[in-house]
Amino acid sequence: MDAQHEQQQNETPAAADATATRSAVSRRAVIGWAGAGVALGAAAVGSVAAATRQDDPAPAAAAPAGAEVPFYGENQAGIATPVQDRLHFAAFDVSDKATRESLVKLLKEWTKAAAAMTGGREVGTGAATGLPEAPPDDTGEALGLPASRLTLTIGFGPSLFEKDGVDRFGLKAKRPDALIDLPAFKGDKLDPNRSGGDLCIQACADDPQVAVHAIRNLARIGMGTVNIRWSQLGFGKTSSTTPDAQTPRNLMGFKDGTHNIAGTDTGKLADHVWAAPGDGPEWMTGGSYLVARRIRMHIETWDRTSLKEQEDVFGRTKGEGAPYGKAKEHDAPDLKAMPADSHVALAHPDANSGLMILRRGFSFTDGTDGLGRLDAGLFFLAYQRDTRKAFVPLQTRLASSDKLNEYIQHVGSAHFACPAGVRKPGEWWGQALFG
Repeated sequence: MDAQHEQQQNETPAAADATATRSAVSRRAVIGWAGAGVALGAAAVGSVAAATRQDDPAPAAAAPAGAEVPFYGENQAGIATPVQDRLHFAAFDVSDKATRESLVKLLKEWTKAAAAMTGGREVGTGAATGLPEAPPDDTGEALGLPASRLTLTIGFGPSLFEKDGVDRFGLKAKRPDALIDLPAFKGDKLDPNRSGGDLCIQACADDPQVAVHAIRNLARIGMGTVNIRWSQLGFGKTSSTTPDAQTPRNLMGFKDGTHNIAGTDTGKLADHVWAAPGDGPEWMTGGSYLVARRIRMHIETWDRTSLKEQEDVFGRTKGEGAPYGKAKEHDAPDLKAMPADSHVALAHPDANSGLMILRRGFSFTDGTDGLGRLDAGLFFLAYQRDTRKAFVPLQTRLASSDKLNEYIQHVGSAHFACPAGVRKPGEWWGQALFG
């Protein structure tokens, strides 16, 4: 790490943020970025977003394209943060030769690298400086690119706490009760090579190269301690946490996540997303539980289905996204006016005693399946305060009778505990867990 980065690690949060901003603006000015000024407002935007309620007159919008999302905070960025356009998600397994000490060392190195990359800076001494005889500290493919609202979110899987009956890192007693091994749901056809993992990193950004660069660098830093178990690229966010944004569409052409929890609604976030004191171990207070599901869509069958059938499947109109019997997308739905087995009729909070999850999904296309069919669908990310009380009962109900099941299949699955945020420089991912 160069002297400038060393200085930032020893500064207070406010001073470190100021130093990071000066560094980013200076570097970008040298290479002539006309839009460097957008980075200056990012911290203010993030602060407003965290403090504003959904019912306030002027909810916070997403930061401008290219801006920075603050890395440090009470909660991890990338959960309630306004959803970006691109995703690179990676699940890692910890090497059998790794020790508790080597894993802690890695988490400290990952945290420093994450803080740099989300701030639009290079890792360590960078990609084009340092000793000529040594590999660069940064892989370099993001040189000249802005931060692009990059967020990096870490999670710990059940197998990190105990694997095959072995408490590898002395963490078994700290496993939250809510971090369950997910049950088998009706209709699942899970690929073990696309499921599970000791750790996960979710990289979201508005530029795919920035997101891929982040995962690539963390994987390089972790070589010998961790290895990638599986990964998923995603595009075209399929839900929004920004209440004034247009609801995006999934690959079936329907608006998705109309009633998603807004990132500005602190009340619903507290009720449904953030783990509260007393919910479980103290290290998870302020964190959230993530369920990741790779959902394959039978695109070819869907594309031959009539418009009426498609709308009956969802219980909404395809054009406006209005619930049956209503005119506008956000009109309160009359669940009795739509087919009882429609997706909305089964998934809406009014049909589930107010149960809610925070959705953060992305579309994917991964070539073909060898039979001439697109391997495409939805990479579904659900954050919640307690998976046992949210995703599990909801998915159990949907798996049993959702008409949408004729056109989709869950083929990958994982569950992670995402701890609270890193509050200031010098702290690191998982510090409270390993402390």
